[in-house]
Amino acid sequence: MKINLNVDVHHLTRIEGHGNIKIKVKDGEVTEARWDTVETPRFFEVMLKDKHYTSAGMLAARICGICSISHSLCSIRATENAFKVTIPETAAKLRLLAKHGETLQSHVLHVLFLAAPDFFNEPSVIPLIKKKPAVVAIAIRLKGLANRLCDAVAGRTTHPVAFQVGGVTLVPQKRHLLGFRDELKRSLDDLRIVADLISTIKLPDFVRETEFVSLRGEKEYPFIGGSLISSDGVNHAEQDYLPMTNEYVDKNNTSKWSKLSRESYAVGALARFNNNAQLLHPDAAEIAAALGLKPVCHNPFMNNVAQLVECFHVVHESIRLIDELVESGMGETMAQVTPKAGEGVGAVEAPRGILFHHYKYDKTGRILKANCVVPTTQNNANIHHDMKSLVKKFALTGEMTDEKLELLCSMLVRSYDPCLSCSVH
Repeated sequence: MKINLNVDVHHLTRIEGHGNIKIKVKDGEVTEARWDTVETPRFFEVMLKDKHYTSAGMLAARICGICSISHSLCSIRATENAFKVTIPETAAKLRLLAKHGETLQSHVLHVLFLAAPDFFNEPSVIPLIKKKPAVVAIAIRLKGLANRLCDAVAGRTTHPVAFQVGGVTLVPQKRHLLGFRDELKRSLDDLRIVADLISTIKLPDFVRETEFVSLRGEKEYPFIGGSLISSDGVNHAEQDYLPMTNEYVDKNNTSKWSKLSRESYAVGALARFNNNAQLLHPDAAEIAAALGLKPVCHNPFMNNVAQLVECFHVVHESIRLIDELVESGMGETMAQVTPKAGEGVGAVEAPRGILFHHYKYDKTGRILKANCVVPTTQNNANIHHDMKSLVKKFALTGEMTDEKLELLCSMLVRSYDPCLSCSVH
């Protein structure tokens, strides 16, 4: 019997933004297998044009409601690189602490609120309140802790106000930091419960070799700035991001696509892990090994596992940063800033992958031109090619139905944790 399947998802749920899945199998032949981003374009680079450097970072934070801290830090880093500003050590540590808080809250949101329902055959997290109340309670507790940490260090979780070109304008009290330190230590017990749960879940057995792009860690697992690396051996300096991203237009998508050495590449937690696993905190590395994650992993569904591994890492690193900040007595948090004509690039590892902001300034400190390349823009082509390969592997087995295929492909897209509204620049 010839196999005929038809999947038409418009729009996919439990992701940020609007994207469609279109699959057709006719008489045992895959005639169509597409992932298309159809979000309305946003043109946020034009919104940054003519803006003064003092407001650019706060405006850039509005690009995303989940990765506000990443966009703000990336924007400010681009400006500081353009003006040749070096920020004080205390400011750098506070920024990284806020960045870790954002990574924790974003990963918890995705793994436990958006991806988990698929593993328990539920349409959303709401039924899990009765089915897995302990897990939902942990999810709420972890996300609440991460949000409050961001509030304390960045001024707000969404759209931070404490970051300025030259440093930070808010210094948390030591007693508040020590309180967070105690909570972060306790959160490791919650994360271990989540890890135990994930260990019982069988992820789809799917591999498609691809290229992974991320920041390259030197002495620490990378989050803010540094050189660029791919798993295929391509290396570039931070400012040379354009030969790395190579954006182009696809007629079916409002998001651009990217490629490097192959037809596509991936960014995100799995890419960071594949390129920098040796720099993980030992506890995070132990969790990765226990969950069967080792570099280089080419199963995109393991991105969710990599996100959990990074949760362990950022919690341990947050504890370390708090200890160092408390012991050091804080110190200066702002450097002198003098605007000048020039160009600067900032690269930051947002939860969903490497993010770039690139600004050209006039001598008064106003932006002449801006470019932003966000993680999901870079991932969309890889999602599309993964889906084609996934359908060819599973759709022709004779055991697949439209419903099963729809769920499998939906899980694939969700594994990337896409933010489509950010991708349509």
